[in-house]
Amino acid sequence: MPRSVDEILQHADELAARFENYDPDPSDELDPAVVGALRAAVMERSEAERHLIEAVQQARAAKLSWSAIGTLVGTSGEAVRQRYSDKVA
Repeated sequence: MPRSVDEILQHADELAARFENYDPDPSDELDPAVVGALRAAVMERSEAERHLIEAVQQARAAKLSWSAIGTLVGTSGEAVRQRYSDKVA
């Protein structure tokens, strides 16, 4: 639904007032070291997942069963098949 010019200007004024009156709360600030550690952990997990996919691909190329792969990665054969079968060429 289209808004009138007056409504748009009123909304803009409200937003400007919010910015002008904003008083940051130090408890809302993020610790850069913690954010960096989380980012690094996510990147490491992503790299580990890529390595695991490559290893599963190699295992399947070597004719290992899904059950054997599951045992080696600490899960069931069915779980590993469901997770990685579409990534195996």
